[in-house]
Amino acid sequence: MPLLYVTDLAYPARGRRYCDEDIFLTSRLREHFELALCHPADARALMPAFDAVIVRNSGPVLHYQASYDAFRAAALAAGTRVYNPLTGRADMAGKQYLLDLTAAGLPVIPTIDDPARLAELPQVPQYAVKPKQGADSIGLTFTATPDGPAGGVLIQPRIDFAYEVSFYFVDDAFQYALHAPDPARRWELSPYEPTAADLAFARTFIEWNTLDHGIQRVDACRAPSGELLLVELEDLNPYLSLDLLPAAVRDGFVDAFVASLRSFLG
Repeated sequence: MPLLYVTDLAYPARGRRYCDEDIFLTSRLREHFELALCHPADARALMPAFDAVIVRNSGPVLHYQASYDAFRAAALAAGTRVYNPLTGRADMAGKQYLLDLTAAGLPVIPTIDDPARLAELPQVPQYAVKPKQGADSIGLTFTATPDGPAGGVLIQPRIDFAYEVSFYFVDDAFQYALHAPDPARRWELSPYEPTAADLAFARTFIEWNTLDHGIQRVDACRAPSGELLLVELEDLNPYLSLDLLPAAVRDGFVDAFVASLRSFLG
């Protein structure tokens, strides 16, 4: 059963080496599956020759939006199996979910998309403003007076958080957590032992997303009040920081990934 593994090995990620992670993962997956790698811009043309497509470290789709949109449309039209499945409701579908989660009262950094609604946010000295169609902090600014086109920007209070923490799942099974003790160094991560409350928080968003299969990363920050608030739910191509894990944890993740793929492929 040949699989097409989509990755951009040359993407210059800040503080991360996408290529190393995907070289490692594909070396392990080849023990179980027939596998070929391709750049995301080539996925649409190549996918008819494969039984399924795995989208991994392909970089922000903002950099190849037209190619991604064409791939997604063609895969849906042909019924091509894509992992993660294209039914994701979080980053895979854009940033609207941050507004939806805010409206639903879930523990997320409060978010609006219209400067005229600023009174709905907590009053703070500065706000974070970024393009609604953005990724990887591209276009992020901090200002006391947010502006921009209604529906075109995301506005959030700038929170003086203690640290960021990420929870990694395969399907609905928690695998590991990593945190960035220094808020100024997002990708200088170390292992984190989550509490039961931390895991309950993360599972809230895994359950909300309703993906039967796939790899997801729940990014959160520890607010001054002590609670966790969602920063991002990455369900398209989350970087996994596998190089920072003990060998046993990394092997456990690979085993869970292989089992998920087998179940997904039937």
